Order: sequence, then C-alpha cells, then structure tokens
Amino acid sequence: MSDTDAASLINSLDSFEKEAQHILSDALSEEQIEQARVNFLGKKGHISLLLRKLGSLSADDRPSVGAKANSVRQNIETWIDTRLAAIEQNKRHKELSQVVDTSLPGKSFPCGSLHPITQTSERILAVLNRLGFQRVSGPEIEHDFFNFEALNIPKSHPARDMQDTFYIEDDIVLRTHTSPVQVRTMLAQKKPPMRVVSFGRVYRRDHDVTHSPMFHQIEGLYIDKNVTFADLKATVKAFIEGVFSAGCAMRMRPSYFPFTEPSAEIDMACFECKGKGCRLCKNTGWIEIMGAGMIDPNVLRAARIDPEEYSGFAFGLGVERVSILEFGIPDIRLLFENSERFLSQF
Repeated sequence: MSDTDAASLINSLDSFEKEAQHILSDALSEEQIEQARVNFLGKKGHISLLLRKLGSLSADDRPSVGAKANSVRQNIETWIDTRLAAIEQNKRHKELSQVVDTSLPGKSFPCGSLHPITQTSERILAVLNRLGFQRVSGPEIEHDFFNFEALNIPKSHPARDMQDTFYIEDDIVLRTHTSPVQVRTMLAQKKPPMRVVSFGRVYRRDHDVTHSPMFHQIEGLYIDKNVTFADLKATVKAFIEGVFSAGCAMRMRPSYFPFTEPSAEIDMACFECKGKGCRLCKNTGWIEIMGAGMIDPNVLRAARIDPEEYSGFAFGLGVERVSILEFGIPDIRLLFENSERFLSQF
C-alpha cells in the first residue's frame, strides 16, 4: 500500500470525527447518543472497520494512522460523556422547574412510639433505681442448677410442674423466671450488702388470653444484715406508690414460693375504681400485682452466704400484667402481634 492509502485512511478518520461531532452536538436523547456510539465506536462501527485495514499498511505508516484513530476515538468518547451529562442536567432542570402547589397537603408518615412493654418496664426500673436497686442481667438459656436447684427447687419438687419449662437438654432450660440472675449475682459478689434488680424475657409453656410463652419479668433482691419483713413491706409500698400513685393502698396475703419463706402475694387498690369494685378488679377492689417474701435460708446457703449472719427479701412481677392493667389491653397476645393499628394507640 502506498503513502496515498495511509493519507486516505487519515482523511476518513477526520471525516468520521467531524460527522460524529455534528451528530452528537445535535443529539437530544440518550437513545440518539447510544446509536451514534454504536455507529462510530461499536464492533462494526466506522472506526473499528477502518482499523482492520491497518494490516495492509507499511510498518512506517501504521503508527501514524493508529495514533490518529485513538485520538478520534477519545474525542468521540469525550463528546458522548459531555452530551449525556448535558441531557441529564437539562432533564433535572425541567423536573425542578415544574410548578409545585405548596398549598396542597404534604405526605404524612406514621410516627413511631415506645412499645407499651418498654414504657412500663422503663417506668418500673426508674422507680427501683431511685430506691437504690442496681440493674443486673443474666443468660436466657440457663442451667438447671441456677433456674431450680439453687432456688430450693430440687428435681422432685412439685413446683417444677408449676413452671411448665421449655427444656433444651436434660439440665439446660429456657429460664422460667429472672431469679437465676439473683443467684448468679450472689455468687459473683460473694458478700452482701447487695441491692439489685433483674429484668428480661422468661419462658413458660402457657399460651392464652392472659398468658404468653414468652413474657418479661422484673425482680428485686436485697440482702444485708438485719433485713426484716418490715423492710420488704416498706420497699414494696414505696415501689407501688412510685409506679402507680401516691397513697395507693396495698395488702399482703400469705402465699408460697419455694425460694422465699415467709412468702406473700401483694395486692394494690384498684386504680380504676379506687377500691370500690369494678370489672377490672372483678368487683373485689384489689388487684394482684406481685409476689414477694424473705429469702429462704437454703437459697442463701446455695449462694454461699451465711443465713445466720445475713437475711434478705425478693419480689417480682410480670411487666405484661402491669401493661395490660394500666392500658386496659384485653388480650396479652396483642402485645406481640406487632399490629401498627394497635401500637399506634400508645
């Protein structure tokens, strides 16, 4: 091939460059730009077909024609990018320049709020914190020793049937109460005084309108020298007044719990009818709110605390029960169904 043939290819490249510049400067859409890219830079485009002729050129001519082809390709790619950016900017400008009626109501989005269980538990924990109780925590998957045996509930004890336990293995359970946290705390601190509160999820085989297989408990524990039942009564009284209302009446009924002796059920005056009797309190004027009692000496011994030197009390309540009573929730299952319509009321 002669020098004239090399010059002819360079002239063709100049023509392609001018033609591409003209087409791209007039392109008004991304589709037109893409078509130009295919025509000039595609596998079967003008420049690609021209470059196939490089092999027929002399060794001296190939570098100059190749350099010219690369220059033209780069210029076309630059014009494509510039034109695409201009089209995108123009499109954005048109969108922003549209007339907006600012008098139209805006879109409303639902506003979240704290779950009723969270509201109740935070209020209870705040009251206990003011009474000097420090929060502690423990595992939800618990060993039989901490969940039962250390709490004076041996394997043959009928109270195990009351708990209706979820067993993972023979000696591994989903904790049925938060009392194991108290045992772990006593073993960890080794020596009183200690005033702690545990809060968390617990599990039992129970599921109906007033019971859930998973629910939340809060338990308080106080151990020191010369702690008496009078201290328990004063603490529970201050707790009820702090959570519900000042001057709220309470009463203590004898009861039984394996890990406390003596034990008591704590009732408070119905906050709906003020003790007169209504549907909420089943016309008794009283609402059962928690269980409590003096820590059984066997529990202290299991935690390596001398019951001859120290004594203490414990009390516990279900958070869901307080939420149901306070908010008038008819079915405990509503608390776990995650219905936006239900939760928006709180």
